[in-house]
Amino acid sequence: MTKKILFQDTSFRDGFQSIFGARAFTKDFIPAVEAAVAAGITHFEAGGGARFQAPFLYCGESAFDMMDAFRTAVGPDIRLQTLARGINVVALEQQPADMIDLHAKMFKKHGMTRIRNFDALNDVNNLIYSGQCIVDAGLEHEVVVTMMELPRGCSGAHDPEFYVETLRQILDSGVPYSSVCFKDASGTSNPRKVHETFKAARKLLGDKVELRMHTHETCGTGIAQYIAAIEAGCDGVCVGRAPLSGGTAQPDLFSLWHALKGTDYDLDIDVEKIMEANVVAKECLKDYEFPPEALGIDTDVIFSPMPGGALTANTLMMRENKTFHRYPEVIKAMAECVARGGYGTSVTPVSQFYFQQAYANVMLGPWKKMTDGYGNMVLGYYGKTPVAPDPEIVRIASEQMKKPVFTGDPIKDLEPGIPKARKVLEDNNLPVTDENLFIIGALATKGGNKGLDFLKGNFKISVPKKDPNKPAAAAPAPAPAAPAAAPAPTAVSVAAPAGAQHARTYRVSVSGKSFDLQVEG
Repeated sequence: MTKKILFQDTSFRDGFQSIFGARAFTKDFIPAVEAAVAAGITHFEAGGGARFQAPFLYCGESAFDMMDAFRTAVGPDIRLQTLARGINVVALEQQPADMIDLHAKMFKKHGMTRIRNFDALNDVNNLIYSGQCIVDAGLEHEVVVTMMELPRGCSGAHDPEFYVETLRQILDSGVPYSSVCFKDASGTSNPRKVHETFKAARKLLGDKVELRMHTHETCGTGIAQYIAAIEAGCDGVCVGRAPLSGGTAQPDLFSLWHALKGTDYDLDIDVEKIMEANVVAKECLKDYEFPPEALGIDTDVIFSPMPGGALTANTLMMRENKTFHRYPEVIKAMAECVARGGYGTSVTPVSQFYFQQAYANVMLGPWKKMTDGYGNMVLGYYGKTPVAPDPEIVRIASEQMKKPVFTGDPIKDLEPGIPKARKVLEDNNLPVTDENLFIIGALATKGGNKGLDFLKGNFKISVPKKDPNKPAAAAPAPAPAAPAAAPAPTAVSVAAPAGAQHARTYRVSVSGKSFDLQVEG
């Protein structure tokens, strides 16, 4: 009997992050979401990760409004999933307990169904409370083990035994979950290692637990990883669709469908309908600028596991700083940062710690400047790394940062976040809503509060689009089925930019449903 392989369409979250640094206007892609639903897709990644931060920081939009629009577009029955980083949830720093709880409640309120929850260090203690909050809010909790390939010459973690032991610790912790995912943000895990890991995980979990895998095509082995996982008992995978697939993003839906021909596995899709939906997506995003490094594979990341979702954000930063010509040096230097930093998985925020430290090592000299994220990680302030960091690196971090090694619970002594956020709102005469409280808490940095900047209208639009003020598509015609009622809007919203003149409207038909696409010149 052929087994149906489940899939989540990650085009409109991880696809955006991996290709555009998560910078995309909601109005531009909602018609593509509706077309995908009309084509029969029932499970989407709809927010979280950098797609919480980027709308506020770069698009002049509220991520809560974006999630509301996503839910309205798909109707009440489609699974919408987001990504959370354990004790960081969707924030730039680890969050206090009250903010972790508020995160789950807000994402439930704004239409989400499931939260995939990971810790970059595979420190199970960082998943227990955050996972419980997700379940208590009425959401599905997909608990995660994070994967990658180690630089050459390294050993001691990131092998099948390490991953299965991490999974065993998750099970022993008692954290509630509805599914389990192995997440390889860099796409570098050897496919044979993937197969052995999934075979052992399936044996440990039994046949009834939904087991999934997430990877990227960054170094060219994503499809091979998925085939290996599926043959070892994986139930579902993450895929993208053109033009938001391949390269630094997820393996393409059609590529996997093609690779499964003649096997005992099938995706059970209507190819013609999805081809039509892809046409709508391409039209919606035709004015966006796709960076060349996002479109191809880069085998250098096999040795320095840079995630697809971080690669383009970092190359965009280097272009803005006119240092992009030194990118190859930074990627090479990153291998040493991984090797000496305790083997935290190269996924947000640790991938950024590795890159920032490698960048500093190239630009300023090796270990002349210990960056905050990397330094705090090797000192233990984010939890326990898979192996002990290099003692020399720990010494340098402690001396430069004037901080001791920390072995406690990273959030235990954090001051509650809601009272602090409330005071910020009151001091600035802003509405005290749950949404605004979370925005203030999640977007606070040492350099200032980006959430407060957004709520006061102090932000700069920075989207990789030929004309950021021109919407890519008009609102689509309503589908025959009644959509879900839109949730209440966020307390503070930003008006959409005015459209350009000389617009021409075309009607595209997908599976008998019509969508208006506006082309402006």
